[in-house]
Amino acid sequence: MKVLVIDIGGTNIKVASTDKLVPIKIPSGHNFTAAMLAKDVLAATAGWEYDSISIGYPGPVTDEAPLAEPHNLAPGWIDFDYKKAFGKPIRFINDAAMQALGGYKGGKMLFLGTGTGLGSALIFNGTVIPMELAHLPYKKGLTYEEYLGLQGLEARGKKRWRKSVLDVIERLRAAFVCDYILLGGGNAKLMRDLPQHVILGANENAVLGGIELWRDKMDAQGDVVVASNKKAAKERQTIDARAKKSTKAKGKHGK
Repeated sequence: MKVLVIDIGGTNIKVASTDKLVPIKIPSGHNFTAAMLAKDVLAATAGWEYDSISIGYPGPVTDEAPLAEPHNLAPGWIDFDYKKAFGKPIRFINDAAMQALGGYKGGKMLFLGTGTGLGSALIFNGTVIPMELAHLPYKKGLTYEEYLGLQGLEARGKKRWRKSVLDVIERLRAAFVCDYILLGGGNAKLMRDLPQHVILGANENAVLGGIELWRDKMDAQGDVVVASNKKAAKERQTIDARAKKSTKAKGKHGK
């Protein structure tokens, strides 16, 4: 089974697949709709081969659709007919949960995604728990997202923003009793001197998480058979190696 992975963000939509692990970007923004998503993704991936689609969505979801409108995009996402638009089996997952799944290394892990907004998810012994921490109150009448998202970065500068990120990491680590934190999102690369219990997310995490979302279907069809934890780990290493090779090739050719 080949999977198309769509990671919806407030600034860009990232699209990749089992065969094309380095994502392409499609601009989004406050006026971006679900209909525009379908049109732009289908145009950008014409000729790609895939059997199913994973959609990482910035908000709460069921397996088949969003449950709430996104904060940083246009409305109209809840009632859109995704199956009709794409013509393939689709599974939705919270975008932060998809990135978390792709970077999970075991134990209890909290994921924080610092991009246009703030994504969050918890994984406990392999069980993914999507969370909505972004709009909880933090300081001075503002939310976590208003401090750690793009708005906070632009308003307060990198130095103060970094300090806030580290403060929130320690607060949430204590609250959820986490083994470690996975810090992802487009602005995570701006951080410096991270504590040992904080891992900087890789660019391919969302893609790997989207592929992993169809693992049960792959196993049932016999395309990928996970006979043991050892074999599963070896397969994951192969996918990781392909992702790193594709990323290096992209950088070498300047694409």
